[in-house]
Amino acid sequence: MSTRKKKTLSRRGFIKTLAAGAAIPAIVPSSALGAGGAVAPSNRIAMGFIGTGGRMNALFGGFLPQKDVQAIAVADPRDKARLAAAKKTKVDPKSSYRDFRELVARDDIDAVAIASPDYWHVPLSIAAIKSGKDVYCEKPLSNTISEGRLLVDTVKRYGAVFQHGTQLHSMRTVHQACQLVRNGRIGELKRIVIGSPPGKRAGLPRSEAVPADIDYDLWQGPAPLRPYNSVVVNKTGWYFISDYSQSGWIAGYGVHDLDIAQWAIGMGRTGPVEIEGRGVFPADGLYDTVMAYELEFTYPNGVKLLMTDTSRNRHGVTFLGSEGKVYTRYTIETEPKSLARAEFSPGDTLLEKSPGHQRNFVDCVKSRQEPVTSAEIAHRATSTALLGGIAVKLGRKLRWNPETERFIDDPQADSLLTCAMRPPWRL
Repeated sequence: MSTRKKKTLSRRGFIKTLAAGAAIPAIVPSSALGAGGAVAPSNRIAMGFIGTGGRMNALFGGFLPQKDVQAIAVADPRDKARLAAAKKTKVDPKSSYRDFRELVARDDIDAVAIASPDYWHVPLSIAAIKSGKDVYCEKPLSNTISEGRLLVDTVKRYGAVFQHGTQLHSMRTVHQACQLVRNGRIGELKRIVIGSPPGKRAGLPRSEAVPADIDYDLWQGPAPLRPYNSVVVNKTGWYFISDYSQSGWIAGYGVHDLDIAQWAIGMGRTGPVEIEGRGVFPADGLYDTVMAYELEFTYPNGVKLLMTDTSRNRHGVTFLGSEGKVYTRYTIETEPKSLARAEFSPGDTLLEKSPGHQRNFVDCVKSRQEPVTSAEIAHRATSTALLGGIAVKLGRKLRWNPETERFIDDPQADSLLTCAMRPPWRL
């Protein structure tokens, strides 16, 4: 473990207390010392969990069973969600916070997992990193392309370990599919087709009083002030409101499949050079992000990627080659079928394997290696999704420079690379 992490762990004082002969139980359980398959406190990763809704409950299933992970604190401005998480993680009730700043200020926490709404991902991640913590953050990485780049730069500057929650990247079937494509097992790649869920429509918002069990001002944070709505706050309606999710479901869901596609074609650290799209938006009602959509991305290597909602294409990623095809999303399907079981030799391009997304993160916190979906890879996959959102808003072809991360001769499109934050929040 790095010096940085050793210092953090030593602050818990377990070994120091023993050495100093301080008052301790007469009999120390063997599990506290790492016997019987347990992990000694000095080797455990102390974690805090921020944003404790439905997605965090799924992350608990990946983190809490790990013997070398210890839940220390939870934070959420919604009391019900936070208290339920505190009970599930068995953290001390005094370590259950409405305000995330109290959690990240603690020096006995090594890493945090973040599963907040999209517009909070970068502010929360940067706050945690600047306080000396590693970060596992749910997708999409950012709400705008400019703040995503700022996060990547912050990760580098502070030497943090960062894992993006595009967990399909750690699945064996997806790994096999991408390795087949990368090694030309389906011949020359002709096209990639992605189907991803459409956005949603909702009726007109109703007037609701802010409940006493939420700090609603903190929940809104850097987003523009809006009247309270329980569907938005507690049932993920924020996914379909541009104040909270700039590109809606294109980024909120589609980033998974774009990450897979870019990994397979070796474009995981760059992006497309042309984007063209059109979409259908709600005419009225609570939601305002795109519903049905069709996008085409062209990459520097000439590969074209068609992305539509699932009314037009199957949910997942299909790679079409001159000698076969591969489909993946959790599963893998190939033509010819034998490709699904194809083996690779040391002379092939061998993509990094993961023992599991959360496990990979924990391992990297200890080793200080880069996780499978690092900040740069996360930023590029998310940027592609956000570019799609900008293209459907403008309804015309866009040319993009993935090196400078600016549009080519297009000030109007460039103006959508960032958005204002509500004071006093800033990055």
